[in-house]
Amino acid sequence: MKAMVLKKLTRLEENPTPLEFETLPDPIPSKREILIKVSACGVCRTELDEIEGRTPPTQFPIVLGHQVVGRVVELGAHANTFKLGDRVGVAWILSACGQCKFCLRGEENLCYDFRATGRDAHGGYAEYMTVSEGFAYPIPEIFSDIEAAPLLCAGAIGYRSLRLTNLNDGQDLGLTGFGASGHLVLQLVRYLYPSTKIFVFARSETERAFARELGAVWAGDIGAESPEKLDAIMDTTPVWQPIVESLKNLERGGRLIVNAIRKEDSDKNALTQLDYTTHLWLEKELKSVANVTRRDVREFLGFAAKIPIKPEVQVYKLEEANQALLDLKARKIRGAKVLKIE
Repeated sequence: MKAMVLKKLTRLEENPTPLEFETLPDPIPSKREILIKVSACGVCRTELDEIEGRTPPTQFPIVLGHQVVGRVVELGAHANTFKLGDRVGVAWILSACGQCKFCLRGEENLCYDFRATGRDAHGGYAEYMTVSEGFAYPIPEIFSDIEAAPLLCAGAIGYRSLRLTNLNDGQDLGLTGFGASGHLVLQLVRYLYPSTKIFVFARSETERAFARELGAVWAGDIGAESPEKLDAIMDTTPVWQPIVESLKNLERGGRLIVNAIRKEDSDKNALTQLDYTTHLWLEKELKSVANVTRRDVREFLGFAAKIPIKPEVQVYKLEEANQALLDLKARKIRGAKVLKIE
């Protein structure tokens, strides 16, 4: 099979082509696995974290990609959940132990044996991949393969983040950063909480204009002061400064949800600006998001089909994956980026 392969950690500034276009053996499904012929795979900022070592892969070489859509073309000997030809998706959660205290209470995202697609095993930047049948999801017919791909991570992790805000309809919500996840969450919030006003903080005017197009009542720069204090804010940026800026815009008792697998060290000194009285006092909360559960993926796909959510997508060929990553790094963002595997 054709695949884009990462062989070592590197910085994109030093090596703009970290992935190599190669031919690998076709994978073979084990007893409870299915083999998927991949048609689309989303490009996520987490891939930048993998390539640059902030959340390094556990093996090399590795095929990245964890927003995977394709068709089932082979079944393992004991796999019986899907049929040949079924269209399925694979998300960041590749497997969990199913037996620890976290898994037993539905928090498999916190499992000590949590394994991630495209980090702990080959993912979707390839023509084929295998996955346990219990960690694949039927894709609603309303979505094309390209549209479905970003729903599996940007959408699902956004949904989990929204759940963690404990938001009630009518409370004000802020979105700090407005990329793949933000533009999907905004559409979800308008459906679930029709009386909630949404405020967006983004670095570029292009992103701010896009947010207003989708229904944000206000959009300003990352460091701007919102017109009113916000009951909850979701941060999807890869740096520290927006944390400080978001906390100052929180209402008393408000909650800031940090939806990022890592924060870069380039601006870690921003935390020295943190002032207890200004940023944290009066029972403000700060909570991180870790991975997703299967429930998050299933429920979000259901909501997305019902609304329906239509992702804004930029499409690249498989062999153009390096360019997609460079564009993401350079913040050339409007919606989501997806590889089309032909």
